[in-house]
Amino acid sequence: MSAAEIAARTVEAVTSRLRGAEVVSVVERSEDHLTRFADSAIHQNVADEAWTARVTAHLDGRTLSLSTGLAGPQDGGAIEAVADRVAQSLALAPLDPRWAGVAGAAEVAAEQERPGSTPAERAAAVAAFIEGAGGLSTAGYVKSYRSESGVATSGGQVASMRTGASAIDGIASINGVDGVSRSRVHGFADLDPYAAGALAAAKARAAQDAVELPPGRYEVILEPAAAANIVSTLAMYGFNGRMALDGASFVELGAEQLDPAISLVDDGPSWGVTVDSEGTPKQRLAFVEAGRATRIAHDRRTAAESGGASTGHGFGFGVPVAAHLGIEPGVAAAVAASPVHVAPTASSLLSGVTGSSRALLVSDFWYTRVLDPRQVTVTGLTRNGMWLVENGEIVGAVQNVRFTQSYPGALAPGQVLGVGPDVVTDPDSWGPTAHFAPALHLASWNITGNASG
Repeated sequence: MSAAEIAARTVEAVTSRLRGAEVVSVVERSEDHLTRFADSAIHQNVADEAWTARVTAHLDGRTLSLSTGLAGPQDGGAIEAVADRVAQSLALAPLDPRWAGVAGAAEVAAEQERPGSTPAERAAAVAAFIEGAGGLSTAGYVKSYRSESGVATSGGQVASMRTGASAIDGIASINGVDGVSRSRVHGFADLDPYAAGALAAAKARAAQDAVELPPGRYEVILEPAAAANIVSTLAMYGFNGRMALDGASFVELGAEQLDPAISLVDDGPSWGVTVDSEGTPKQRLAFVEAGRATRIAHDRRTAAESGGASTGHGFGFGVPVAAHLGIEPGVAAAVAASPVHVAPTASSLLSGVTGSSRALLVSDFWYTRVLDPRQVTVTGLTRNGMWLVENGEIVGAVQNVRFTQSYPGALAPGQVLGVGPDVVTDPDSWGPTAHFAPALHLASWNITGNASG
């Protein structure tokens, strides 16, 4: 029995107990396959498969959501049990004045098989990463994820989709300094573990003898992982329909708030995400076109409040989030002389940084926290390597710093000096999210602290 068939069976089980109830059910079968390595040797190889079912029912102004694990596709007992729980508990649920009904039948794009990986394939990828690191001590993981999901509603929608991705995340170490390389791709064959190992090693070697930098505003070159952090934060705090309705978003539809070099698209279908957890079909959508905001993410609730239609962003987060939002890449010819071609190759770390008088090359952000949601002002730290670039050459390593920066301000008109041609998806995002970005060359970034405080 497929996930969609189980979801439909769940809806039938609940509606047979609660006549007139509006019901939506989501059933997922997920697979995770992981190979970890440390000290340049594999030490863990694991696989996990799980079935889950979630059902939401609304009747007499009250809404209740429950979830359960399934022993497998034939676990009808769990379905009957969760239907009983819903029937017994719904009358005790709080009133829900924002209920917006369930999705009706609508066509969803055909699902495609998403390849995973075998232990032997992941072991070969680890070996290639180690070889690319050129003798440095390495650690990290290679992982594949696949899922089959089914959505059914009492409004007649029954849909299914298959998603999947593979990723490599590793470090190379020398003299106590780590260099990192990581990426997430659609299919395992798209990984380039040798290049990833070489880049990690190049970063580790280039990060020796890091110096402290005083606070101030600096021109920066953000590698894709750092740029993806900007995207994921803007997705949650800017282009979120709930934040917009509450007056807490910076986004003004139709206004040219970002630099013309910035275009943002949400592209769930490229990852196999063709329907959201409410049953609304998904499609590739533009959120920013050449700096001009064109769309806010909506689920059924926020769409009803705004007088519009769901954009297919009801994913059970409690708020509608553009879970596959990313910055469109620049044109290679147009950025050939800009310091943004930070591709996953060892040579690009050193020779790909050109055309800047003085800037900081930043690998990654971490521990980022939003201080001002309205302006999306964020504080955080850099990590995994930072370098000073002068006249197109890396002249030395810089110690990690703390920054406090408005993300929309960093991308404002006139602040984006270049957009790279190579897009990387953040491997730390799993399940329903996949935020992506190319490297960004920005005119100003506010560094507020250094290693001394």
